[in-house]
Amino acid sequence: MKYPDFYSKIASIRLYDPLSDFLGAFQKGELEVSYLDCVKLAGHSCPTVAGAYLMAAEGVIALYGDRLPHRGSVKVEMRDNESDGVTGVTANILSFILGAGGEGGFKGIQGNFSRDNLLFYGAPIDAEVKLTRLDTMQSVNLSYDPSLVKTDEQMKPLMGKSLKGLATEEEQKMFHTLWQARVEEILLTTELHSQLISITKD
Repeated sequence: MKYPDFYSKIASIRLYDPLSDFLGAFQKGELEVSYLDCVKLAGHSCPTVAGAYLMAAEGVIALYGDRLPHRGSVKVEMRDNESDGVTGVTANILSFILGAGGEGGFKGIQGNFSRDNLLFYGAPIDAEVKLTRLDTMQSVNLSYDPSLVKTDEQMKPLMGKSLKGLATEEEQKMFHTLWQARVEEILLTTELHSQLISITKD
């Protein structure tokens, strides 16, 4: 399996998963979720997937500091409805990383380790996303705006030609390169993260 080299340069999100610990899936319940894992889940790498990954990473730092975040112990609220724009894509990534399921999520084992009813849409919040620790009820509000990282002017016409099946092999490669270059800049230019992601605590 081949993919852009920069995926491997992105810091993974480390978590403690009590369900995995109980069932022996990971030693001591400790695991890492990488950007590559999220690309596999979404089926693509784009600014939206990158933004969701960054919001999860920044959100758990704000909530847990140096401690390992507890997977399945964070409620995720989305301001917009599931069918609005890229809300569903963002929520899928957050749900995957944080172990926050909706109504169809894991129901638990004899009242323990449940993951259902932790993901909500159309929440009455000002930010794009609100994450809440269930043990302390501390919350953090996050919004993401990738517009600061500009799209190369060649990308739109190259995308159009590729969609119509008119692009040459070289043009398709150039489109791929330019598309992933923007994602790379979003994820690896760490000094931009404070401008791309706004964070406030309740």
